[in-house]
Amino acid sequence: MTFAPVLRSEWIKARSLPSLGGVLALLFVVTVGFSLVGSATLGRESSAGPDFDPLLISFFGINFGQVVAISFGALVAAAQYKDNGARIWFVAVPRRGALYLATLAVVAGLTFVVGLVTAATCLVGGQWLLGDERMAWSGPVAFRAIVGCAIYLTLMALFAAGMASLLRSATATLGVLVPLVLMLSFVLGDVTSNGGFVAYLPDRAGRQVLVQDPVGSPGAWAGLAVTAAWAAAAVWSGWRAVRRRDA
Repeated sequence: MTFAPVLRSEWIKARSLPSLGGVLALLFVVTVGFSLVGSATLGRESSAGPDFDPLLISFFGINFGQVVAISFGALVAAAQYKDNGARIWFVAVPRRGALYLATLAVVAGLTFVVGLVTAATCLVGGQWLLGDERMAWSGPVAFRAIVGCAIYLTLMALFAAGMASLLRSATATLGVLVPLVLMLSFVLGDVTSNGGFVAYLPDRAGRQVLVQDPVGSPGAWAGLAVTAAWAAAAVWSGWRAVRRRDA
């Protein structure tokens, strides 16, 4: 069996589950909603401070949207394991590598498209709410933020998909990743701080692309590369589990 029909089957599976479409809609609503609220309130309150970053404020909702992206990746990857459904999938598609790659492609494609729309809305809406404190809506920094935000959300979704394939459970995946990207980061400090190994956590490094003038290491695109490395490790671990375990 060639890859194209496998990819088509994964697309049909994802499209036929209403909950997955709802999660993607929630990704947009949560990220944009919190970003606009943050721009309207936190932005005005902190605009006089020396650490004010009009770009980062516009993407305040990414703190919550990343959890939705993780949920989407975990749900798509774990769906085939529900009620021993993997037995049917592995019989229908003996090439497990093709099935796994198709799952990742669907997760990445859908997340990236929604991420682009979400990022553009956050930037335009957030900068408009900042009023006189806004930055330029166009230019390399704005382009970097929009594309970088979409890539970041995609990488987090792939991170979750790899973990879900390893653990064969969306619940277990969320139990591991949500504390990592929410509780740990908030406890250890602000996203722009440069705190040794802490700066290389997947969420801390990746969100550097949303900082107007990132300082220290890693930088904007290097931070995304760090997040990509975390995602690649999870995807590789998931592939080993898919290849070696019985259905």
